[in-house]
Amino acid sequence: MTHDPIPARLAALKTTPTPVLKAQWRELFDSEPPPFNRRYLESRLAHRLQELVYGGLKPETIRRLEQLGEELDGGDKKKRGMRADRDRPITGTRLLREWQRVEQVVPVTADGFEWQGRPYKSLSAIARAITKTRWNGWVFFGLKNHRGRT
Repeated sequence: MTHDPIPARLAALKTTPTPVLKAQWRELFDSEPPPFNRRYLESRLAHRLQELVYGGLKPETIRRLEQLGEELDGGDKKKRGMRADRDRPITGTRLLREWQRVEQVVPVTADGFEWQGRPYKSLSAIARAITKTRWNGWVFFGLKNHRGRT
């Protein structure tokens, strides 16, 4: 019986220093890591490690996703990358942030965002509710760095 090292590697991501995570990103994706929060890096690295060892999506899954994309945009792949607000995360995305040892989860909805079951129009309002201080919501959730670049 062979030992599968992937579960241990996935568990180790939680305690790996961020600079090491970024180095792993460069190695596994052959690109610079995005400026998103640590949690995003962990989840994408975990997915990539599993994909490389266990295989990616099945060809029929890829075909189905492409078919759904064509239904959405009529086959115009350029439209797939275009959104009214390019910086806004795609509906269904879950933003994660740990604040004072409590994980905060904010789903992106069609109308804005949701936190603790309540709808919000802005991430800044959610960040303010969580921290009780003024924050740029995009910075708080790691979608922009403190200089305003995405």
